[in-house]
Amino acid sequence: MVQPSRRTLIQGAAAAVGAAAFAPQLFAQAAPVRVGYAIARTGPWTGGAQVSQEPNYLLWAEQQNAAGGMDVKGTKRPIELISSDDRSDIETCVRSYEKLMGSDKVDLILPPWGSNANFAIAPLANRMGYPVLAPTALSRKLVELKLPNFFLLLQQPDRMVGALVDMLVANGVKSVAVIYVDDLFGLENFSALRTALRGTAIQVLEEKSYPGDIKDLSPVLRSIKDKNPDAFIGLSYPPDTILASKQSKEIGFNPKYYYASVGTAFQLYRNVMTPAGAEGVLGMGSWNSKTSPAAKAYFDAHTKKFAGKEPDRWASGACWAGLEILTAAVKQAGLDRKAIRDYVAGTTHKTIIGDVKFTGSENTATAGSVSQWQNGEFEVVWPLKMATAKLNPVKPAWK
Repeated sequence: MVQPSRRTLIQGAAAAVGAAAFAPQLFAQAAPVRVGYAIARTGPWTGGAQVSQEPNYLLWAEQQNAAGGMDVKGTKRPIELISSDDRSDIETCVRSYEKLMGSDKVDLILPPWGSNANFAIAPLANRMGYPVLAPTALSRKLVELKLPNFFLLLQQPDRMVGALVDMLVANGVKSVAVIYVDDLFGLENFSALRTALRGTAIQVLEEKSYPGDIKDLSPVLRSIKDKNPDAFIGLSYPPDTILASKQSKEIGFNPKYYYASVGTAFQLYRNVMTPAGAEGVLGMGSWNSKTSPAAKAYFDAHTKKFAGKEPDRWASGACWAGLEILTAAVKQAGLDRKAIRDYVAGTTHKTIIGDVKFTGSENTATAGSVSQWQNGEFEVVWPLKMATAKLNPVKPAWK
């Protein structure tokens, strides 16, 4: 059963009061832009969803309303968020979006969290004519579906693991061991990794899948430790990223290159492992507050609103970029969803993570990248054109 929606008309209090005092009839007459989404607030997806996506939705709506509302083709209208908890459940997620786009008839939708949920709602959104800018979906299969209303902001598996392999080759790595979560994300990234490793001199000493609800990775980590690879690659989600790191520390498994995937870019990872314990760990990341002045302004606004809680250095940036693109599209095209879709598809967008340009559903302007924890910051270290710091080629011992 779908949980009731939570409706939120977010306003910057001072700006709203000021606008109403200056022109109360205009403010009263401006119908809200109704923006709907379902997101994980409970269940295993919550960690990612409540770092990379929902905080950005709330900050965006607040900023838009504080400026007098969203610019809809020259008319400022307040944003009303209509949202619900998808409970980390695919069926609940799909039913929530069916209601939002069907009986609720919201003006715009924002995406759920994760590859699986986006894969589930993408055909529905496409059929209903709602453009979706997804910041947490890694799926070549989604690209191959060629859904004209669906846009993936993150660099896809071949780009991300391709960048990782390029970095390992450039630094003389001879052997790797791989673990991957047994779902769409893990399987696609593992397949892309195997393809990227072909033609290199890197030997794969072990490859092992694991279920998404795993509670103990120490047996496979001990087996890998015994093989002594130059590099460890974990194609993992936030809970297992942290689990693998903590258990690697416990058993003293410390290869020269230690790479974990989703969640490594989170403030939570640094806090759980401690800055010294996270030092040298590699993972999926593509930006930080050094990337651009706009990125720093976003980072500072996010940390101020959420009392020191930082955006992650990968998907949060893509999420904000998606909101920037949607805002520009509505300013240009109004709320005509086909016109929004055409604007998104046909424009090179200037965002906090740099240029974003879609070829079909895929953002082909953003290169694959690798980041590394260094002195408390998740620095972009590869490719060199995106780097905010130099790669530390030997991970220090766990602390």
